[in-house]
Amino acid sequence: MRYTSLGSGSRGNATLVVEQDKALLIDCGFSRKVLFSRLEMAGLDVRQLDGIFVTHEHGDHARGVVSVCEALNIPFYASFGTARAMQWLEHPLWRCIASDEVVSAGALAVMPVVVPHDAEEPLQFVVENAAGSRLGVLSDLGSLTAHIVSAYQGCHALQLEANHDPDMLRSGPYPPSLQARVAGNFGHLSNQQCAELIYRLQWDGLRYVTAGHISEKNNARALVSQALCGVLGCAPGDVRLLEQDQISDWLQL
Repeated sequence: MRYTSLGSGSRGNATLVVEQDKALLIDCGFSRKVLFSRLEMAGLDVRQLDGIFVTHEHGDHARGVVSVCEALNIPFYASFGTARAMQWLEHPLWRCIASDEVVSAGALAVMPVVVPHDAEEPLQFVVENAAGSRLGVLSDLGSLTAHIVSAYQGCHALQLEANHDPDMLRSGPYPPSLQARVAGNFGHLSNQQCAELIYRLQWDGLRYVTAGHISEKNNARALVSQALCGVLGCAPGDVRLLEQDQISDWLQL
């Protein structure tokens, strides 16, 4: 199993996971044109794409889902709440999924995990191949629950949210109501919360950690590196950070 981020941030998110000659996306917050261009940059033929798993209805995660799936005639997987919010309930390509019910997607098993976020029925995902390699993708949550920590135990790779620095958020351009939303229990993880989660999920088999969904207004990449390098046991420059407008390097499990 190998994976790459096709872009991560408030203007669009998509993670590409490939096993053998088939691929799936987690989220598609880009237009079809942009998504197809980034797939080409990643060296993937769009015909290899088998489906899209959608975390929630916010545009930076769901904007291009229907357009891409209709063009390729492939299914998209989302919770009932997400589908209702997006008016997908009658769409023939929608497949309903629920937390903790594993979905088979080609050679991959995808486990949805419920998270606290200000959406209708948000889910995040742990992806596992037949050899037992596990990738945990986790963003858009405001607090760490015991269920999340349990569900993401034993992952060999983690792609986590490090959305904001609390001091930058407080002194930044957002109005107080939006600051409260971002920092609240149903908002987004801070750099420090991301570091805490890494600490709680560390084990001998953890090979890769990448941090993404980094706010362009309420965070700085140097602050993310500084917050995570200690718990990762590496120099700040060695912390893997995802980009909004660039695909990441492929990582192989």
